[in-house]
Amino acid sequence: MEEAIRKADILIEALPYIKRFHRKTAVIKYGGSILNEDRIRRNVLEDIIFLSLIGMRIILVHGGGLNINQRMRAEGKKAAFIGGMRVTDRETLRLVQEELKKLNTLITEEITELGGRADGLSGKDNRLIQVKRRDARLGLGFVGEIVNINTQLLLNKLKKYHILVISPVGLGQDRKVYNINADEAASWISAMLKVEKFVFLTNVRGIMRNPDDPHSFLSSITAREARNLIKDRVIQEGMIPKVEACVRAINKGVTKAHIIDARIPHALLLEIFTDSGIGTEIIK
Repeated sequence: MEEAIRKADILIEALPYIKRFHRKTAVIKYGGSILNEDRIRRNVLEDIIFLSLIGMRIILVHGGGLNINQRMRAEGKKAAFIGGMRVTDRETLRLVQEELKKLNTLITEEITELGGRADGLSGKDNRLIQVKRRDARLGLGFVGEIVNINTQLLLNKLKKYHILVISPVGLGQDRKVYNINADEAASWISAMLKVEKFVFLTNVRGIMRNPDDPHSFLSSITAREARNLIKDRVIQEGMIPKVEACVRAINKGVTKAHIIDARIPHALLLEIFTDSGIGTEIIK
């Protein structure tokens, strides 16, 4: 009986947040090694389905770098990067599209199996993500820079309260498909829709002022403070593009951005439905 009452108390505590975020939109970026771990992926998708069922409109943008690297190795191709962006020739672009399609199908099918409703989309569908080719002098090949998002397509689909699962490729005015950065795609979609929440699911707790000191964890910072932390090299390496994507979205009208550790059970719900949260929030 006491356990049942405790669970009821938790639900009542979450009620103000459920009211607040009903009919609000959240963009969630999910990728990296955590995308390939079945247990973590199931926990994440269960949280996302919960958010959808209480009336939030959810867009899930997934990456696929690990799968693409593994596929390239299997086919005897060596992955190359310039400035953190994958060098993408025609053959690599084919592999990118195939692996992203597999992941998109996997995620949408798992959401359905877990009781949710999902629509899988590629960024090239109906010119969802419109791009231009990055400067040829960079030597990146078929890598695109986003110039626009077909927001009306997203808004029409969100009316059905289906979870939209988007893979990050774009279509150029030349009708060619281009590989794009998933962080950039999620940031652009968040900014164009001016969503309530923009969430990065990662394998780290959030932003630390000193990575070696667990007590230096930052639960809430402003966009300006985040930029200063990058400038001062407190934020380094793989965290830089994520924080920059969050700051860009905040400056374009997104209410809050969050960086959380998806390995923690129900981290997404804890971040959104509790006062203290569990990761780092970035605000205006």
